[in-house]
Amino acid sequence: MKTIKNLIVSAIVALSFTFFNVNANAACGNITIANMNWASANLMAEVDKVILEKGYGCTVELIPGATMPTFTSMNEKGEPDVAPEFWANAALEALTKATGEGRMHQVNLSPIKGLGEGWWIPPSTLEKHPELTTAAAVLARPDLFPHPEDASKGGFHICPPGWACELINKQMFVGWGMEAKGWKIVETGSQAGLDGTIAKAVERGENWFGYYWTPTTIIGKYQMVGLDMGKWGGDDNWHKCLIKSEQDCATPKQSKWIKSEVYTITTDNFKKTAGKDGMKYLKKRTYPGEVMNTMLVYMADNQAEGADAAIEFLKKHEDVWTKWVSGKVAKKVKAAL
Repeated sequence: MKTIKNLIVSAIVALSFTFFNVNANAACGNITIANMNWASANLMAEVDKVILEKGYGCTVELIPGATMPTFTSMNEKGEPDVAPEFWANAALEALTKATGEGRMHQVNLSPIKGLGEGWWIPPSTLEKHPELTTAAAVLARPDLFPHPEDASKGGFHICPPGWACELINKQMFVGWGMEAKGWKIVETGSQAGLDGTIAKAVERGENWFGYYWTPTTIIGKYQMVGLDMGKWGGDDNWHKCLIKSEQDCATPKQSKWIKSEVYTITTDNFKKTAGKDGMKYLKKRTYPGEVMNTMLVYMADNQAEGADAAIEFLKKHEDVWTKWVSGKVAKKVKAAL
C-alpha cells in the first residue's frame, strides 16, 4: 500500500512539474515584431525572435514594416507589438503622446550605440592629414577633395534626389558658406551611386568627403571617420530652416546634424503579454556600434538575410547578448542554436 501511495504522489508531483513548465513557457503568449525593410532592423527582429521564443517561451511572428507605417499601425491598431529599431525623429511628438496615454512604451532609448547622421571622410585621408577631425578643418581644404567634374572646386557628396537628407545637405551647404570656401555639390543619382563613390575612393586611396549615416554596411566595411560638426545651431534653425526648402527658408545657419533618436518601442500588449522579463530583456538589449556594423558587413558579403545573420550573431557574440538575459535564459538560447 505504501508503495502505491508513493507512486501516486510521485505521479502527481511529475504532472504538477510538467504543468508548471508548460504554463511557464506559455506565459509569454503571442508576440508580433516589425521586420523593418533595412538590414540592421531585420537583424534585430530576428535576434529578438530567437531569444523571446527559445529563452522566454513566447510565440513570435515577424511582420513586414517601415518607419511610419509601422508606427501608425502600432498607435492606431495596437500591432505589431514591437518595433526594434524605430527612428523616432519622424514621429517624436505623436510617440510622446501615445506613451503618455499608455498605448505605447519607449522601452529602450539606445538599442544601438554610436548611430547617427553626418559628414565623413575615409580613414586613409585622416592618416595623411591628422588635422582633419572637424568639418571646419575639412572645409578649409577643398583642394584635397577635387570635384569629379570641376577639379578647381572641392566635391561635397550628398544624398540622392528626393531624400530628406538631400534637402538638408543643400541647406547645410548654404549655412556653412561652402560655396565661398571653394566647394561644389556632387549630385548622386541613387544610394548605389553614393556608395560607389565611397568604395571607389577608399579602394584607390583617394580622398572623399560627404554625407552618410550609421549603422550601415559602407561605414562598417570601409571604417569611415565621422567628423565633428561643432555646435548645435538651434531648434528653430533646424526645424524651421535646415529641413525646409530654399524657397521656405533662404537663410540657414551653420549647425551640426540633429541627434538621431532611435528607440525600441512596444505596444501596451507587449508589456502585458511578455511581462516584466520580456520588458527587461528589451531594455537591456543594446548593440555596440562596431558589432552592428560588423554584422552588416557580414550580411552584405554573404548575401545573408536577417535569420541567418541572427544565428551568426548569437554564436559569435555571446559576450554581447548574454549580458541582456539571465544565465538560465542564455543556456536555453545556446542549446537551441
